[in-house]
Amino acid sequence: MSVLLTGQAQTEILAYVQQCGGGFAGWYCGIASDPRDCLFNRHRVDEHNGAWIYRDLGTDLAARAVEKYLLSLGFRGGGGGGGVLTRFVYAYRITSTTRE
Repeated sequence: MSVLLTGQAQTEILAYVQQCGGGFAGWYCGIASDPRDCLFNRHRVDEHNGAWIYRDLGTDLAARAVEKYLLSLGFRGGGGGGGVLTRFVYAYRITSTTRE
C-alpha cells in the first residue's frame, strides 16, 4: 500500500463509507501504527463481513489531520492517541459486535 496525501485519503474513506452506507455517527475512526491488529483484535471488527478501511498517511501528523477531519464530520472516536509511528488512519462501521 502506498502512502497517500491527506486529501486523497479523506476522499477514499468518505467514498467507502458512502458505498457501505450508514451515517457518519455509525462509524468509528482512529489512528494506529498497526491498523489490522487495531481493527480486528482491539475493536473486534469482522475482517471478512465487516465494513472497514485504513490508509497509510506516512506520518503521524498527516494521520492525525485525517482523523481530526473525520471526527469533525461526526465519526465516533477520540483524538490524541498514538505516537510518532502512528501513521495509519482507519474507520469501521459500528455493529453490535464491535468494541469502540
